[in-house]
Amino acid sequence: MKKILIFYASYGGGHLNAAKSINEYILDNYKNFDVELIDCMKYVNKTIEKLTTSAYREVAKKAPWAWGKIYSDSQKGPLAHLSSRSNKIMAIKLLRLLREKNPDLIISTHPFGSQMCSYLKRKNKINSKIATIMTDFAPHDQWLVGSDCMDYYFVAHDKMKNYLIKKNISDSKIFITGIPLSSKFLKKYNRAEISNTFNLNTNKKNILFFGGGEFGLGKSKTFEIFENLVKNSSHMQIIAIAGKNEKMKKEFEEIVDKNNAKDYVTVLAFTDKVPELMSISSLVVTKPGGMTTTESLAARLPMIIINPIPGQEEENAEFLESKGIAIWIKKDDNAAQIITNLLSNDKLLEKMSENTKLLSHPDSTKNICEILLNNY
Repeated sequence: MKKILIFYASYGGGHLNAAKSINEYILDNYKNFDVELIDCMKYVNKTIEKLTTSAYREVAKKAPWAWGKIYSDSQKGPLAHLSSRSNKIMAIKLLRLLREKNPDLIISTHPFGSQMCSYLKRKNKINSKIATIMTDFAPHDQWLVGSDCMDYYFVAHDKMKNYLIKKNISDSKIFITGIPLSSKFLKKYNRAEISNTFNLNTNKKNILFFGGGEFGLGKSKTFEIFENLVKNSSHMQIIAIAGKNEKMKKEFEEIVDKNNAKDYVTVLAFTDKVPELMSISSLVVTKPGGMTTTESLAARLPMIIINPIPGQEEENAEFLESKGIAIWIKKDDNAAQIITNLLSNDKLLEKMSENTKLLSHPDSTKNICEILLNNY
């Protein structure tokens, strides 16, 4: 039986969700493979993993500008060298696991996993095939460290592929598949049943509003945009998801009460019904993380982008806006005017929804697995 290891790291949920989607598909469709999902950073050093993931969350939440600086500087110069060097050191610890498991294939959804494995392969410590799945809509050079020892790259769109080719990565290694997507987003749902579950009017269109979960980035701007939506969309319904952020949920509820909007605004905490809610929505308001964007595209949802983390999310926002899929409300923009114009323009919303087909890859997980596993 062939052995597969899937490596991820817990810096944001997208890397884990992508890894889970691949793991799920292999378990369901490739019974002759032994597959295992592993947090490579936690395995290498639990203390470092805990410190670095906590630092990421705090910096992204309290000083996003600083994360943007780190993101930019890690592409080149001393910080890039330090990151690559530290991953070489940690790779020695990972080697023990790789010798024990002896995988035929390693799939990585985070650049740290890819870097450690490519370093070990260059040093002839392992001979596994290695596949990197890039989980954003903009490339970053940390993904490309050790590319000479990488066997596969999976990217979201042709612009990313062209960037990799310019970095002297062989065209034959690069596949435009999109980011792995959970099968839950491919199911057909009954609109009436979902609407009844959440006490929604089936005759009204729905706006899905993600508040940013535990991060709650740019709280004042989030609340401003939410209130503008509440004031300008009484002809529609808003489903606001605050995630695990209790303070945000309370603030949302206060805005709803102040504007007497309980008839058409539903505020939720954490919910596992996002695929169902996306399936009955006409617009999503969200940060442009790689996974949320992938899910929104699969659901054919136009996007209003708010509070992107400087770095990869801002690059995602720029790209999505350039493709006519999203409108990015920036710090100094007149949010009320933008929202009013958009919600009163059905043709624009229809066009934005149509444009999602340019980037949507609903069969991404299936296609990645077929490319990797059908030759075994």
